[in-house]
Formats: sequence, C-alpha cells, structure tokens
Amino acid sequence: KKYKGLYCVGDEMFLRDSDLVEGKCPNHPNMEPQMVEEENYFFALSKYQDYLKEYLSKPGVIEPKWRRQEALKFVEGGLEDFSISRERARLEWGVDVLNDANQVMYVWFDALTNYISTLGWPDDKEGNFKKFWEEGETTQLAGKDQVRFQSIMWQAMLKSADVKGTDKVVYHGFINSGGQKMSKSLGNVINPYDLVSRYGTEATRYLLLRHVHPFEDSDITIERLDELYTAGLVNGLGNLVARVMKMAETHLEEPVEKPAVGSFDSEYLKALDTFNIQAACDFIWKKVGELDERITKEEPFKLVKSEPEKAKVLIRELATELYLVGRMLYPIMPEANVIIKTAVLANKKPENLFGRLEQ
Repeated sequence: KKYKGLYCVGDEMFLRDSDLVEGKCPNHPNMEPQMVEEENYFFALSKYQDYLKEYLSKPGVIEPKWRRQEALKFVEGGLEDFSISRERARLEWGVDVLNDANQVMYVWFDALTNYISTLGWPDDKEGNFKKFWEEGETTQLAGKDQVRFQSIMWQAMLKSADVKGTDKVVYHGFINSGGQKMSKSLGNVINPYDLVSRYGTEATRYLLLRHVHPFEDSDITIERLDELYTAGLVNGLGNLVARVMKMAETHLEEPVEKPAVGSFDSEYLKALDTFNIQAACDFIWKKVGELDERITKEEPFKLVKSEPEKAKVLIRELATELYLVGRMLYPIMPEANVIIKTAVLANKKPENLFGRLEQ
C-alpha cells in the first residue's frame, strides 16, 4: 500500500510525530527527517498488540527493567503496521522482494532474521536452531535505541512465523566523550584501535568493561582512561602480582597447590548472571585491594626475617588468593588469567603485566 511519512535516513526508519524531539529524530538531531511517499509491503504489527503485551509482561524478558517499561508503554500507545520494503529506485542495494523486481526488503526486517537464519532456520539441517533457539535460553545484546526493533518488531515477526520469542534482550547505553555524543564534526571520536595501541588488548578490555556502565550512558576521555589504567592496572593488579610472586619465588621452596574447582562468590556470580560486568570487575578489584591491604598490614616481607615459617604460611595464602583472582579474570581478561595462574603454579614472578604510560 502507499505510505507517506517522515523518514530518518540515519535509522532507516519512518517516524511518528510522537517520536520527534523538536522536529528531529532523537538519535540523529543533526539530520532533517525527509518526507517520503512510496508504495511498500507492510507487516501487520497491529495484529500482535495483545501478544506483545503478554510477552513484555514477563519479568526478566528485558534488562534493565526500565527498558521493559519503555517497550510496554510503546505497545500500549497503539501499534501501527510498518513498512517492510523499499522502492528499489531509492536504494543502491537491498535483498530482493520475491516476485517484485521494484521492491527490496527493509534493512531491519531482513537483518533481524539473522538471529535464526544463521542457526539454520527454517530447514535446520544441522540441528543448531533446535538446540540453541528452541531448546536453549536465548539472549540478545543491543543498544538502547533498539528497543522498538528488538523487543517489539522482532518478537512480532517471530510470532508470525510460529517461532519462540527471545528469552531475554539486554540493552546497553552509549559511550560519550567529554560530555558529548561522539561525532566526527566535534573531533571527539575515540577509535578503539587507538586504545589497543596505547594500552594493549587486555587493558582495553578492562577499561571498557569496568569503566563503561553496562546499561546507562558512560563518558570517557583519553585523559580519564590514562588515570584509570594507572590506578587499576599498573598500581593495582599489576603491582599486586609483582609483590606476591616476588615473595613467593624468593621464599617458597615449592609452588602452592592448585585450588580445587569450587563455586565462586555469590556476589561475583550474580553480577555475571545479571550482565553487570562492571559489578563483576568491581568485585575482583575489591579483592585486589584487600590483598594489597593485607600485605601492607601484615608485612610478610619483614616477618620472613623474624618468623620465616609463619611468613611462608602467609605468602602461600596470598599466592592462593592471587590464583583465585586470576581465575575470576577469565571472562574479562583471559590473557591475564592465564599469566597469573601459570605464575602461581610455577612459583615464578612474571614479567610486568602492565607498563607505565609514556607522558
């Protein structure tokens, strides 16, 4: 059918009046929405309003919780059928609409199907769709501006194909720089390759996972990242590893035994289970701080001169605790995880994990 409305080129999406902020798309305030009139194919989204209300009423189907309220509010405001194709003459490329050479699929309509088509749907010759989607627990990760696509449009599309809805969608915030959204025109874009070049892969993982909020917008600058790198890695984890392993290598005749595989602290596991990687990092670095504090307070480097056997017991405890810190680092800093655990079991101080930054 023919459709006329304001169109955001940046989002590749038609906009409703209620979507506009001062007449602009909130995600692209520097772009003027275009008035577009064309004939497209439509998906009957309005047909699934009751289903979507039911789907979104399930606790935990969206994280964080306030994004679920955002999605519910949108559905309760009334759903309109949406265009799922575009005129070929207006686009350079697109997936062909079957039996209509003048139309191509709307990019978001065909893109969302990748969640299941990459698993082998609909034929499922290798059984991956059944294993991971139908019988598994599905979790999608998306930006906060994707709520309408991921938790409304896509869930209705799945229902129309008689496919189970996504079990959980986790929405993250944006990364800003210097208090402003990153923009080439402002010159405040931070290139992740530059971060890796400056800090290394492991440190970049740490900086982004610990100091970027999992759900809300975060602000970073190179100056701030430099401070966090030095505090958390050079003077924090790296210094702890050096202190403990120097004492262990010097004063222990043999390595500590590998700690038995056991359960992790509930606070750490809860953070991971709720996709709050920042909280998991904070828990690990709390342990780093506690070990540093214990060394400062109990001074095993002095105790070894007056009570060597007592000092060795303390150093063994510190080395064992350091191994457990390394174990918790696995999903966050996998290379540091290996280096720390290997060093403890070899009873050998490793090379400095994190070098000081050049000024």
